[in-house]
Amino acid sequence: MWLEQLRRRLAKPKTSVQLCLLGVVAGLIAAFFIILFRLTILFFQSLFLETPDDFTTLPTLERVLMPLIAAFLIACFAAFTGFKHYRLGIPFVIHRIKRHYGQMPLYNTVNQFVGGALALISGFSVGREGPSVHMGATGASMLADKLHLPHNAMRTLSGCGVAAGIAASFNTPLAAVIFVMEVVLREYKVHIFVPIMLAAVTGALATQFVFGEGSELALITIAPLSGWHYPYLILCGMALGAIAFSFNQNLMLIIKTFKPLSMFPRLLIAGCIASLIAYAVPHAMGSGMSAITIAVESPDNVKLLTTILIAKLLATLFAIGLGIPGGLIGPVIGLGVLIGTLMAFFAQYISPGTDIAGTYGVLGMAGLLAATLHAPLAALTTVMELTSSPEIIVPAMIVITTAYVTALQFFGNRSIFLQQLDFQGLPYHVSPATEALQKVGIMDDMDEDFKLLYSDDKEQIKNTLDAMDSQTPLIVFDEENGYRLAEYDLTLMSDEAININYISLQGISSQATLADAFDILKDKRSGALYVYNLLDNQQIMGLLRWDQIHHILTIRNSLL
Repeated sequence: MWLEQLRRRLAKPKTSVQLCLLGVVAGLIAAFFIILFRLTILFFQSLFLETPDDFTTLPTLERVLMPLIAAFLIACFAAFTGFKHYRLGIPFVIHRIKRHYGQMPLYNTVNQFVGGALALISGFSVGREGPSVHMGATGASMLADKLHLPHNAMRTLSGCGVAAGIAASFNTPLAAVIFVMEVVLREYKVHIFVPIMLAAVTGALATQFVFGEGSELALITIAPLSGWHYPYLILCGMALGAIAFSFNQNLMLIIKTFKPLSMFPRLLIAGCIASLIAYAVPHAMGSGMSAITIAVESPDNVKLLTTILIAKLLATLFAIGLGIPGGLIGPVIGLGVLIGTLMAFFAQYISPGTDIAGTYGVLGMAGLLAATLHAPLAALTTVMELTSSPEIIVPAMIVITTAYVTALQFFGNRSIFLQQLDFQGLPYHVSPATEALQKVGIMDDMDEDFKLLYSDDKEQIKNTLDAMDSQTPLIVFDEENGYRLAEYDLTLMSDEAININYISLQGISSQATLADAFDILKDKRSGALYVYNLLDNQQIMGLLRWDQIHHILTIRNSLL
C-alpha cells in the first residue's frame, strides 16, 4: 500500500520529501559503483606503478605492451557480451534520459565498467567520469525500476545518478548539479534541481569518506591577476575557442574515418597507437591528471610541455575516436592545464617575478572545457570548486565567455556530445510539448471516478448509463471488442434506437507519463486511454481523455 502511495506522489511534478530521499539513495548507489570502480583501478595500478596514473617509471616493454593487451581484452569482452551493447558514456546517457526516461541497459553498463577499468589501468588517455556517469545513471534507474516508480520520477533519479557520478569523480558537487542541468537534462526546474543537488552532495561525501577531500588541482597555486592581464586573457580565450573547435572537428573526423571498420580491429588500432605514444612520450599516458602534475612541476619547460601536449592530444583523439571506453572530460582538463601553462610563458612579461603559471593553467582548463562541452557555467563552477579561490572567478569568466562565444559564433562549434549523438543516429531532441508532459506521471491526472461493466449487452449498458451520474464515465469490456468507453450518442434522436456510442480504448501502464499518452492520441487529437496497474494488467486504475492532456498543454504548461 505504501508503495502505491509513493508512486502516486512521485507522479506529481513537484518537489517532495519522498523524491528527495530517493535522490539521496540514488546518490549512494551511484557512489558505491563509482567507489568500487576507482578502487579497482587503484588496486591494479598499485601492482606495477609507484604513483597512480604515472606511467613514466615503467620499463619500456611493459609500457608499450599494456595498451595493446588492454585493447585486446576490451575487444574480447565486448565481443563476448555483444557489440550491440557497446554504446557507452555520457552521449549514450543523454540519449537514454531524453528518449527513454533514463532506463539503462545492464550489458552496456557491464561493458562500461570492465572496459573503462581496463582502459584506465593500462594508461589510455581517457577519463573516469564517462564510466562514472554511465554507472551512476544505471544505479539510479535500477532503483526506480525495482520500485516500479513512474517514468517521470525515473528520469529525475537518473539525473541524480549522473550528478552523483560527476561529484564522485571530481569531488565537485555544485559543478555536477550544473553539468546535469546544462548538458544532460538541458533545463532548470526546481522540483528536479533539489533531489539532484542532494544526490551530488551524497556522491561527493561518500567519495570523500573513502578517498579524502583532496582534488586534482590542489597542487596548483593560484595567484591574483591584475587588470593588465585582462586584454591578454581575451586573446587566450579566443585561442582556446579555436582549439576546442579543432579538437571536436578532429575527433569527429577520426570517428567518421574509421566507422567502416568493425569494433574489434578499431580497438586494436587504438591499442597500437597508444603503444606508440607510450613508447615515445610516456608522460602523455593516463587520464590527464599526470599532465597536471608535470605542468605544476615544470612550468618553464616549454619544450617538454609542448611535446606532452601534442602527444596527449593525439592519444586522446584516437582513444575516444576509436571507441576505447572512457570519458572525455578528464583528458580535456589535462590538455587545458597544459595549454594554459604554455600561455603563461608570455603572460610573465605582464607581471615579471610573479608565479602565474598555475593561474593560467586553471584558466586554460576552464576555457577549453567550456568551449568543448558547451557548458560555460559548469566549467566556471568546476574551477571555483577545484581551486577554492575567489580570485580566479573574474579571470575565469573572461576566458570562459570569450572561448565559448568564439567557438560558437566564429566557428559554429557544437557540443562534442551532441555531435557524437547525431553521428550515431541516437535521437535526443524532444518537442516542448513532450518535454513538459514527460514531467507528469499518468497517475496524477487520470480520472479514477469511473464504472467498469463486463458485458456487451446493449440493454444492460443502457440501464447502467441511465442509473449513473452523467459525469461518471462507463468502461465496458467483452472478449470480442476489449475495453471501450460507452456513452450516449447525442446525434441520434430516435426514441426507438439505443443511442449508445462506443470509443475504443487502448491500455497504458500506470508507470507511463502524459507524454506517452500524448504520443498515442496526438494523431487523432481525440479519444481516451484506460490506465492499468503495472503489476496487474487486469486491474483498471483510471481513464485519461485527450481533453485532459490538451488542458495541461494550454493551461498548466507554465507550472511544469
